Parts: sequence; structure tokens; C-alpha cells
Amino acid sequence: MQLFPAGANTLARATLVGAALAVVFVLVAVDRLARSAWLTRVGDAREQPIPFSHKHHVGGVGLDCRYCHTSVETSPFAGLPPVQTCMTCHSQLWSEAGLLEPLRRSFATDRGIAWVRVHDLPDFVYFNHSIHVRQGIGCTTCHGPIDKMPLVWQESSLQMSWCLECHRRPERFVRPRAAVFDVGWQSPADQETRGAALVALYGIRKEQLTDCSVCHR
Repeated sequence: MQLFPAGANTLARATLVGAALAVVFVLVAVDRLARSAWLTRVGDAREQPIPFSHKHHVGGVGLDCRYCHTSVETSPFAGLPPVQTCMTCHSQLWSEAGLLEPLRRSFATDRGIAWVRVHDLPDFVYFNHSIHVRQGIGCTTCHGPIDKMPLVWQESSLQMSWCLECHRRPERFVRPRAAVFDVGWQSPADQETRGAALVALYGIRKEQLTDCSVCHR
């Protein structure tokens, strides 16, 4: 007596193929979601207690990054300016502006401003600003065209694959140290040739940059 219909084998094969395709589809969908701007928040400008404009202060006024981020050359953290730095100008300029009331209140009460962090790496990732600055990695390489941002947004995904693009081939990104804080700097046509020379000059050991312990400690 025949227990299964004639097309049972075909149905079984189709079911197995369909299940395999479904698994592949789910894996691809999860990978695309993990890299999507929706999850990484690339291009998403964060609202801040004070709508500080880098476009105005950097692109317009021409402030150097180090004027506010004073520890970027010597510390793992770039640092945020104390309100006293802001009040150097704003005790005279726009001193009554409503948008700057949180700044004046912070200055009067000696309480910090709760800025919203834009570039926030996981706790298991170690990143040191001073090392990257010393090795010729410019601010705009990671932060994008900061001088054109009315409110700061995250330019890159900050995922491991993005970091490894530079760690595997630093010659594509390294610039002269004198140009690290130049927001208008553009890579020359022969960037990889010049970059390779800078990699050697700065003593960058490419074979160590992809070691897990470099970023995960």
C-alpha cells in the first residue's frame, strides 16, 4: 500500500529549498538592518539643549576644533568646552538671546549642560582621540563635514567594518599632521602613495592595527 502521494518527494524537496531560502533571506535582512541608517542613526542630527551650530562657529567664524575640544591631542577624549569658554564670547555677543538662556543659567549656577552625545561607542570598544590625531587622522575623516553641520549628525556607522576600512589600509586616510584640524582638506589624487609614505614616517604598524586588543581591551 502506498503511504505517500506521487508528488511527496517533490514537495519535500521544495519545502527544504524554501526553508533554506527563508533562512538566507532572514540573515540578509538582519545584516541589512544592522547596517541601516535607521539603526546606526547615520545622518540623524541630534537635538541639543542649545542648538550649537558648527556650521556657524567653524565654517563661518573659523574656530579651530581645539578651541573647544582642548584635550583632543592629549587624551582619549576630545572633551567638551566648559561654559566659561562659551561665555568668553557670549558675555558680549548675543548676551540676551533666548536660545542661550541655558548657557547663562549654567554659568550662573555652575551646573553643566546636559549635551546629547552623538558619537557614542559601545563600552567594549576602546577609542583614543590623541592616538588618531598623532597618526594623522583628520577630524573630518570620522566626523564628516563638521563645518557644514547646523546640528551635529553622525556621518559614519561607527561599526567595526567601518573602522577596519582604515585599519587595514591606513594609507588611504592618513594626512599630514599639520592638516589634521583643517576641515577643508581634500585627499590629493595620489593619496595612497603619499599616505604610504606618511604611514612609514609616523611608524604606523599596519600588521598590528587589526589585532583585536587594539580596540577591545
